[in-house]
Amino acid sequence: MRRLATATTLGLLLAAVSPAAAADTPPALAAAGWTHATWHGIQPATWSALPGGGVAVRGEGQGSFLWRHASGTPACLTWRWRVLDGPPPQDLTKRGTDRAVSIVVGFSGFPPDASVVQRSRHAVAAAASGSKPVPRSGLVYVWGGTGQEPPIFASPYAHGLAKIRVLRPATARRGEWVTERVDLAADWRAAFGADPPGLTDIAVTTDVDDSRSKVNAEIADIRLGPC
Repeated sequence: MRRLATATTLGLLLAAVSPAAAADTPPALAAAGWTHATWHGIQPATWSALPGGGVAVRGEGQGSFLWRHASGTPACLTWRWRVLDGPPPQDLTKRGTDRAVSIVVGFSGFPPDASVVQRSRHAVAAAASGSKPVPRSGLVYVWGGTGQEPPIFASPYAHGLAKIRVLRPATARRGEWVTERVDLAADWRAAFGADPPGLTDIAVTTDVDDSRSKVNAEIADIRLGPC
């Protein structure tokens, strides 16, 4: 991802939940609670609904995202996904790298060691988002990357307020459904060293604009439940 709107200065996390611009949301996705939005200067990908409530994304050299509200105490998040086309392996600890698809979970509280600078940057993003609440921290679960990244690492776009886990590297087998289950509370503790705050949003993103790659991916059965 090369460019982010000024309203999303905290990077991918906040972009996923404080949209740079609203985009057309297919009626079936809107009925399921999703909103499609774009990043400034990046051509949006094409999102569609799958039978049973899942989503599909297709594009080439594009990037955009769906988001919807979430609430309550962090529990376990489960979903199924598969990638048929995606970018080559890239080191996701660096800026300017792509991934086929990500699940982004937003939280209502700052990390315990959030600095004055981080909080100030968040305040700018929150003011630019209008009435839309902006999460103060986040976890990003990725299909992409090299697989050599640390188990949990800071997003290069989110100024320490979001941490990334690569669940499936870009070299993972294509075209096969894979089921994921993550403990959000445990991951937030591992990422930030404290008990987690409440949930605010869940987003599904794709980002292949730097590599100009094709993306063809599907995500289904996204559910929050007890661990």
